[in-house]
Amino acid sequence: MPKTLPCAWSFLWMASLASLVLQSVLSSSYSSSSSSTYQRPAIGGKRPGFMERTLVLLDVNTRSPIRVLNENFLSLQLDPSIIKDGWLDFLSSKRLVTLARGLSPAYLRFGGKRTDFLQFNNQKNLAKFRGPGPDYYLKNYEDDIVRSDIALDKQKGCKLANHPDIMLELQREKAATTQLVLLKEQLSNIYSNITITARSLDKLYNFADCAGLHLILGLNALHRNPDNSWNTSSTLSLLKYGAGKKYNISWELGNEPNAYRSMVGRAVNSTQWAQDYAKLRTLLQSVRYYHRAHLYGPNAGRPRKNAILLLDGFMKNAGSAVDAVTWQHYYMDGRVKKVEDFLKTRLLDTLTEQINKVIKVVNSHTPGKKVWLGGLGPAWAGGISNLSDTYAAGFLWVNTLGMAAVHGVDVVMRHSFFDYGYTHLVDQHFNPLPDYWVSLVFKRLVGPKVLAVRVAGLQRKPQPGRVIRDKLRIYAHCTSYSNHNYVRGSITIYIINLHRSRKKIKLAGTLRNKTVHQYLLQPYGTDGLRAKHVQLNGEKLFMLDNETFPELKPKTLRAGRTIAMPPMTIGFYVIKNINAYACRR
Repeated sequence: MPKTLPCAWSFLWMASLASLVLQSVLSSSYSSSSSSTYQRPAIGGKRPGFMERTLVLLDVNTRSPIRVLNENFLSLQLDPSIIKDGWLDFLSSKRLVTLARGLSPAYLRFGGKRTDFLQFNNQKNLAKFRGPGPDYYLKNYEDDIVRSDIALDKQKGCKLANHPDIMLELQREKAATTQLVLLKEQLSNIYSNITITARSLDKLYNFADCAGLHLILGLNALHRNPDNSWNTSSTLSLLKYGAGKKYNISWELGNEPNAYRSMVGRAVNSTQWAQDYAKLRTLLQSVRYYHRAHLYGPNAGRPRKNAILLLDGFMKNAGSAVDAVTWQHYYMDGRVKKVEDFLKTRLLDTLTEQINKVIKVVNSHTPGKKVWLGGLGPAWAGGISNLSDTYAAGFLWVNTLGMAAVHGVDVVMRHSFFDYGYTHLVDQHFNPLPDYWVSLVFKRLVGPKVLAVRVAGLQRKPQPGRVIRDKLRIYAHCTSYSNHNYVRGSITIYIINLHRSRKKIKLAGTLRNKTVHQYLLQPYGTDGLRAKHVQLNGEKLFMLDNETFPELKPKTLRAGRTIAMPPMTIGFYVIKNINAYACRR
C-alpha cells in the first residue's frame, strides 16, 4: 500500500488520529462510569482496557485516485485442453453462459501451456477430430453432440442449450479419462497436438460473445520453419476464417516462451521472439478485418532469470508491437498439502516482488506501457485438490487483485474459469466455487479507480506496522459505477483478515460517521477453510436456477460503528453517501 500522501491530507489524518488517540486514552483512564461509555465487566479482577486490543484506524484519500485501471481489470482464462477433454462442446450451456456473464465486462484469454500445440483445421465436422472414448457410450455420445450442434445452428443470436443430465454425466466420465492423459503429458513434458476446427472456434466465440467477454486467442508459436522462424500458414488460415465470420478477436502468440527449451528442447531467444511478433503484426494488417486488432505479449513466465532476460530483449526490440505487456504468476506448485500454506504472508508478498521486476523492465524501454497479469492461479499443474478450489484460496485471489491494482497492473486474468484441475472458478457440475463468489462480489462493488489507504494501529506495546501490514490487508477503490444501488462518490474497501482472532477497524478522517454496507464472506459448512461453499453475511450463496443469481444482500452498519472482522475472513465494505471527489467523475 502506498506510504506517501499529499501534505494537506496527511495533516488531516494526523489530526484525526490524535483526536481518536485522546478519546481512547480518556475512555480507559477514568474509572467513573458514564452513560455514554460502555465498560466491560472485570474478569479475574482486571478489566481488559481498550488499549490492550489492536484497534486499526483506517482512512482513505478521497481527493484523487492513485491508479485508474482497465474496466476489464478482473478477467478470465480458458485453457486449450478444453478442446481435448470435450468440455468445449458444453460452453453453450445456459448456466455456464450465465455464470460467465456475471463476471462481465472482462477479457477471455484462450491460452495456456497447450497454446503451442494448437493446429487450426477449417472443418465443420468435429466428430472426425474427437479423441477416442469408452466404447460403451462413445457412439451415442457423439450422436448427442451432433444433434446438439444441429439444434444450436437453428438458433439466431446467442446459441444456448440445456444439456440432459445423462449427456453431462457421460461427458464427466470422458473428461476424467482424458484428464489423466493431460496430467501425464504435463508431468512427462511430452505434449500431443490439439486440433481447433472451425466448429470449435464458432463455439468458443459464441460463448464469449453471449457472456459479454472479449476473446483473446492464443496462437501456436512452436509451428516453426527449419531456420527456426515462425510458420504462419495455420495462423493465416485462422485469421481469414475469423475475418469472414466478423469475429471481434484480439490476439497473442505463444505461452511462456522462456520455458520452450525445457518443454520441447527448442529455445527461442528474445530477438527471434521480437521478430515473430513483428511478423504477426504485419500478418494482422494484411487481413483487412484485423488490421487494427489488438495484440498482446510476450506472455513470459514468472520473472526469474530466463523470463526477465527474454522480456528485456523483447521490450528492447518489439515493445511497440504489443498493446500491453503480459506475464504470468503462480503462487505454489502441486506438492502443497496443508491449508496453512495458503495463509503465509511471505507467500502473498511474492507477488509484489514479481510485479516490481516486470514493471522495472517495461519502464526501462517503453515507459507507461500497460502491464497485464496474463495468467494467474493459486497453483500450477492443475492446482491442488481440496485446497486451490476451496475458500482458503480466496485469500490469495483477493490479495492478488488488491496488490495488482495498487501497483497499476491494468488487467488480471484468472486461470481458469472452467475445465479440468483444481484452480477453476466453476466446477464440472456447473456450480460456482468460492473464488467465483469472491469474483462476483468484487465485480459488483469494486470500480477501476484505486484510492490510497492509510492505516494505524494502537497497542499497549507497539509492534510498528507488522500486524497491520502482514495479516490485515486493506485496499480501497471507488465503488463500481455499474452498481446502481450506490451513487457516484461511494467508496468500496475490501479487507483480508488472516489473523486467528477478530480485528476491529475504526473508520477515521473523511470516513467517520458514515453509513457502511457490509458484504462479509465466510466459509459455509463444517469444512472450515477447506469449504467449497461460501456464505455472505450468514446466508449461503447458490444459484437459484440456471439464469438467476442470488441477491447479494448487504448488512447495514450504523454510522460510526466499528467494523469487526472475524478471523480468517474476507470483507467488502461500501461507504455510502461520502461524496468522494475522486469518485464523482
